[in-house]
Amino acid sequence: MRFRLANSDDYPAGLNLPWATPLESWPDERCTVVARGLHRNPVRFVTHDGTIYAIKELLERIAEREYALLRSLVELDLPVVQPVGLVTDRPHPRGGEPHGLLVTRFLQHSMPFRHVISRGVTAAQAYQLLDALADLLVNLHLAGFFWGDCSLSNALFRLDAGRYSAYLVDAETGEMHALLSDGQRRHDLAIAEENVAGEFMDLKAGFGLPDGLDPVELAAGLVSRYEALWAELTREEVFAAQEQFRVDSRIKRVNDLGFDVEELDIETIEGGHKIRLRVQVVEPGHHRRRLEALTGLDVQENQARRLLNDLDHFRAWQSGLEHRAIPETEAARRWLDEVYRPTLAGIPATQAAKLDSAEIFHQLLEHRWYMSERLGCDLPLAEVVSSYVHEVLDKLPAPDLGI
Repeated sequence: MRFRLANSDDYPAGLNLPWATPLESWPDERCTVVARGLHRNPVRFVTHDGTIYAIKELLERIAEREYALLRSLVELDLPVVQPVGLVTDRPHPRGGEPHGLLVTRFLQHSMPFRHVISRGVTAAQAYQLLDALADLLVNLHLAGFFWGDCSLSNALFRLDAGRYSAYLVDAETGEMHALLSDGQRRHDLAIAEENVAGEFMDLKAGFGLPDGLDPVELAAGLVSRYEALWAELTREEVFAAQEQFRVDSRIKRVNDLGFDVEELDIETIEGGHKIRLRVQVVEPGHHRRRLEALTGLDVQENQARRLLNDLDHFRAWQSGLEHRAIPETEAARRWLDEVYRPTLAGIPATQAAKLDSAEIFHQLLEHRWYMSERLGCDLPLAEVVSSYVHEVLDKLPAPDLGI
């Protein structure tokens, strides 16, 4: 057998797993139970040193291709599951084409689509899932990736500052290109629309859907969300020469969507009376990268936006108290030491494991706002921790760690 590793420091369970055995025959005691979605291929989960790994068995040539695609997408900093390794040259007991094992790291605090809606789907939840999937598909298309099987079931979802963020799980049908044509994008979007309509039809037959939600209309909503986001990121604008402030406005809108601007193409037309503007965006993560540069925290995009807002508020408040402009790096260090870390330290460990730290901090900010509104006065963050734990975290299920 041959073991190929994406990172030599990341080796799941050493050699003591039955790699040569068909995955469906692995003994249950070697595997871990986690919330999982539907899979067209056998998938098992194992735990090693507190980390959960997903292992998928599929035709060797397809496994090699998917492993390479996932590595390319990770290098582009796109929201996908992280490939860990690939096992090939395995004996095939029944003969025929050999099968490989693709090993990925389980995405902590993530949920498959059917787990998200296991207690029934609300209208708000359905729209949030569609927003997340549309955002993911736009990100992939901007990078030149054709998915070929976009669906709610082929993604994982994580809470991201009260919304959902989607991560690609299954790249078997994907293709990497330098640039996607409009025809390729439309074809991929048509596949997504058909898949999502089918998934909501299944939900309607099984769980039922709230009144007013139609599977076909929901799938069409995915398309409209995708097209609106794509247009904002890629459209060309023409405006009067004296309206150059609109350049800054466009950059701000793009940044607010979570993207950085890599290049501006500004062209004067009509004898200099008008300006044509094209924006070239790079991969998403504008706020996430800014927060990480300032604090070292690696969080999701919406969480980063919320944490940066709190950091900026802290900086402005402290600058006013001290009658000086506090440098951003100093404010970030003090915010970490005086606000972020002490607040999270007040959460009991058993409760803190239910959500990732950035999501807990975001929810604490929300809880403080509601309590302040209710009481009619501002409350320090530290004073709402116990209330948040009792009213919010206590009601959440224990984390599904599988260990």
